[in-house]
Amino acid sequence: MNLKEVLNWRYTTKEFDSSKKISEEDFEQVKALLQMSPSSTNLQPWHFVIAGTEEGKARFAKSTQGFFSFNEAKISKASHVVAFCAKTDVDDTYMKHLLDKEDEDGRYASAEFKEQMYGARNIFADIHRYDLKDFQHWMEKQVYLNIGNFLLGVAALGIDATPMEGFDMKAFDEEFGLREKGLTAVTLVSLGYRTTTDFNAELPKSRLSEEEIFTVI
Repeated sequence: MNLKEVLNWRYTTKEFDSSKKISEEDFEQVKALLQMSPSSTNLQPWHFVIAGTEEGKARFAKSTQGFFSFNEAKISKASHVVAFCAKTDVDDTYMKHLLDKEDEDGRYASAEFKEQMYGARNIFADIHRYDLKDFQHWMEKQVYLNIGNFLLGVAALGIDATPMEGFDMKAFDEEFGLREKGLTAVTLVSLGYRTTTDFNAELPKSRLSEEEIFTVI
């Protein structure tokens, strides 16, 4: 794989071909990208709602009414749409659940290492809770780390994507009862395949120069 070619091929798709669907094989890889993303201290403070049916996409599209109607077709014509949701808090039960899952997966050679991880993870969490007072924002940053990983990964699979913050987050949360579950929607990402008439596919990439953005020492 030539990474530079993948980076230049991907772009924010403006028009999806509704006749083209993601295969089951590729969908499994899409889910793997979501599940295997890195996060600070392996906190994984996320949940994903994925719509691949017409009924599911119609529920997603309820959050693009009115002011956000410009994004409705990017949902209805996509093959799949992923809602990236962040936890609104994590309690000690969740922290111990993470530890137990890591232990089950063979991460700890001894109980001592497990306890050390428990203490270290809580130290970082408390820094953001009490010192920096940005705990939910810190969790949302982990979700955005996942999104960046995801956009590159699906491009490597030859799948087009459109990340969108232009939707009614409150309406989306209410549609799926997210806040009652300790979650809130952060970003939607539509997936599928570009049309031959998508104007954005033909426009050249524009990025700041290497001289401006890199300091190599």
